[in-house]
Amino acid sequence: MRRQHLTETWLVLGVSLGASAVWSLLRIVDRLTRAEALGSQTTAMNSSVTPDRPWLDLAYQLTGIVLALVPVLLALHLLRRDDPDEPHTMGFDLRRPWQDLARGALLAAAIGIPGLALYAAAKALDLNTTVAAANLAETWWTVPVLILAAAQNAVLEEVVMVGYLFRRWGQVGWGTWQVIVTSAVIRGAYHLYQGFGGFVGNLVMGLVFGWLYTRTRRVMPLVVAHTVLDVVAFVGYALLREQVGWL
Repeated sequence: MRRQHLTETWLVLGVSLGASAVWSLLRIVDRLTRAEALGSQTTAMNSSVTPDRPWLDLAYQLTGIVLALVPVLLALHLLRRDDPDEPHTMGFDLRRPWQDLARGALLAAAIGIPGLALYAAAKALDLNTTVAAANLAETWWTVPVLILAAAQNAVLEEVVMVGYLFRRWGQVGWGTWQVIVTSAVIRGAYHLYQGFGGFVGNLVMGLVFGWLYTRTRRVMPLVVAHTVLDVVAFVGYALLREQVGWL
């Protein structure tokens, strides 16, 4: 059973965030081997596919969001074979909404403010690209789609990287900090496409989130915090990029 669980985790990662980490490693090699300095390069996120046809672009965006959540359903399905009470066991539910919202908001502030300083420092040292966090065409659905994309990122990363992996790796006998550090390193790795600031920032975020989860056994505050961070990054960039030069 130990070997089966371990194989299962690598397969789940292989069709989700583990694959993203591999592509991200290739991306940073590509960036580092260009003539242009890393700090002079731009990473575009949340980009339009067919900006000249907004209705089709909306279909593309929504389809991408929905399909990105399939690994979450897979992870929950696999866990439910052992524990019918999932996703409640990992705390991915609405049983404590106000407590989860309060904890998530505080956690977002604690991570987001130092994270912004780290991003600015990494850019100044040519260790990170300029992250263009929102590049959708300006339509009536731009902000709602960015919010949905933020929520999708949060659910995918926190349910898979924390709720699912912490359970499975604990079952195969890994120690608490072995689980926390491994998960955090993978989290940092799939953000390497942004540069080394993105790697370090998300590594630290993974360590903090992982430690908190071992204390509370509730993934929902992490989902709330991650959603808030991404909403601020995505929507804030979309609204302020013309007014704030350093974005």
